[in-house]
Amino acid sequence: MCGRTACTLAPDEVSRASSYRNRGGRRRQPRWKDGDADKYRPSYNKSPQSTSPVLLSRRHFDKEAPEDECVLAAMRWGLVPSWFREKDPSKMQYSTNNCRSENILQKKTYKDPMNKGQRCVILADGFYEWKKQEKAKQPFFIYFPQTEEKTKQDDKSQASCSPEEASPELTEKEDASGEWTGWKLLTMAGVFDCWTPPGGVEPLYTYSVITVNASPNLQSIHHRMPAILNGDEEVRRWLDFGEVKAVDALKLLESKNNLTFHPVSSLVNNSRNNSPECLQPVDLNSKKEPKPTEKKSKSEGGLQRASKKSRTT
Repeated sequence: MCGRTACTLAPDEVSRASSYRNRGGRRRQPRWKDGDADKYRPSYNKSPQSTSPVLLSRRHFDKEAPEDECVLAAMRWGLVPSWFREKDPSKMQYSTNNCRSENILQKKTYKDPMNKGQRCVILADGFYEWKKQEKAKQPFFIYFPQTEEKTKQDDKSQASCSPEEASPELTEKEDASGEWTGWKLLTMAGVFDCWTPPGGVEPLYTYSVITVNASPNLQSIHHRMPAILNGDEEVRRWLDFGEVKAVDALKLLESKNNLTFHPVSSLVNNSRNNSPECLQPVDLNSKKEPKPTEKKSKSEGGLQRASKKSRTT
């Protein structure tokens, strides 16, 4: 399933990295929903109940917005249905961190928001998964293969690289056209809902990651994986609830054999560990475990500087 992710980009970088194409094929950069950029915190180790960047149609907040305009929002991981009556969402008796694509239209918790078009795309550097072994579970970091142009004149040939090999240019660069050429964020299909606590307190937006059967190259790690939306067109159709109805949108959710992965340290097992070592590759033949580095700053900028360093070592 999906129980831990990483998203280390700063709010403005998330906006640039999540640019999308509208119905006319024009690339647009989404803005953050009012105040939500301040609610999001970059992290190497995000667990359920934390807040993640989510891409969705702006019409969910403004009915007069263009049908194909998207916006970024900070949402809490673990869907709280709008009809939940308790004052504290932690009192939910079942987990909603993930939902299976096969029966999403059969369970009220997910059926209602799906039929209302409340579909979203959860953004992340990648996600963690644990492989069962004889003595202990081995964590892996799973993400989109990254590419880097060798030269601007080379017939667009590209070379693959992993997080620790990415150059500073790959992590933060934009090309002359303004298109993001940095770290390619993972785009996971999700469903969201809006819950208002009794008493009329500020509404809470929450989401679930939709899962499918694991692709062939991930089956040795786990039998399930997040539903990955591959490319601008799949993202556009998933978010376009006006043009694409729920039953047709679900056809986009298939096992895709387009992710890569590497083993990481057991540091990630503890959600309180939030350092670059969580996602750095480890040698499975080595008995040495990396130790988390101390944060020099609790600010987002401090985290970003550490993130870029970890991807160049």
